[in-house]
Amino acid sequence: MRKIAIYGKGGIGKSTTTSNVSAAMAQLGYKVMQIGCDPKADSTKNLMKGRRVPTVLDQIRKKGDELTLEDIVFEGYYGILCVESGGPTPGVGCAGRGIISAFEKLEELKAFELHQPDVVLYDVLGDVVCGGFAMPIRGGYAEDVYIVSSGEMMSLYAANNIASAIGNFGSRGYAKLRGLILNSKNLENEAKIVEKACEEIGTRIVEIIPRCADIQYAENLGCTVFEAMEHSAMKEPYSRLARLMVEG
Repeated sequence: MRKIAIYGKGGIGKSTTTSNVSAAMAQLGYKVMQIGCDPKADSTKNLMKGRRVPTVLDQIRKKGDELTLEDIVFEGYYGILCVESGGPTPGVGCAGRGIISAFEKLEELKAFELHQPDVVLYDVLGDVVCGGFAMPIRGGYAEDVYIVSSGEMMSLYAANNIASAIGNFGSRGYAKLRGLILNSKNLENEAKIVEKACEEIGTRIVEIIPRCADIQYAENLGCTVFEAMEHSAMKEPYSRLARLMVEG
């Protein structure tokens, strides 16, 4: 089982990237599980025809000891298994702690043993990397980490923070940073700006995702480009990225 965490600043296109990579992997023949680790709980909606699935935390609160895997794992596009960790009531509780609770419940219910995915993708909010949001890195859940960024200053600032967190845990044998995914915003000299940032961070650009209206079109339908647009050129960069992540 390949375990991959995809981090990035909120709003950078991290969930869009993760969902399209999941779809690409599924079409390549892999059994995929995508776990959204963001209180917004919208990571998997484009794999579920725009539908938001019940979150692990909401189901724990609702069903308690009666909770089953069927209450928190949902089958989406091309058989992709979709999970949303969820978050606390706004203004009450800690979102990071919520991720930890969700992970513990998935382990308790033996989600990975029973579903046996080939690949698990964790879609993780990266504005801050507190203990809970760092769980995929430090808890032994993810082996590889990729960061989604554009050439915008705050996005690169978040990428640097995430890379620092990975470095802090790397010496203990936890997840390794494999590279940065440039989700283009069509900024002037964007690739060069990000390449320079990568040199400072100590990583590389593994794929450039062009800015394209196909993405918005597909998302308006509650889909990835793989489901919405059979002949979209955007399928190729996501497919390259999927192959790189799984095959190395």
